[in-house]
Amino acid sequence: MSAEDLEKYETEMELKLYREYRDVVGLFKYVIETERRFYLTNAYEMQVHSVQGEVFFEISMADAWVWDMYRPARFVKQVRVLTFKDVNIEELNKSDLELPDESGFNR
Repeated sequence: MSAEDLEKYETEMELKLYREYRDVVGLFKYVIETERRFYLTNAYEMQVHSVQGEVFFEISMADAWVWDMYRPARFVKQVRVLTFKDVNIEELNKSDLELPDESGFNR
């Protein structure tokens, strides 16, 4: 496989992932972003832990969708994330969910 073939494959996978995201984002209430992943979920719980002066976050999610083009299945029943990095949690407004279609214009 040439470098050009690999780049084309990755571009197609990213486009497929974006289209899937566009189709499912309206089903979820929250966006949770960590340093490694981007999740959509309707329910989460976050706990802050401190051990010997080190602070870390534990986030648990139920029935989530994960942005990862290399996963064969992006819908997951349970997710537990432990991270020492920042966590961004946003509640989605339904008006924020109007995404542009493939032509670049809002539907």
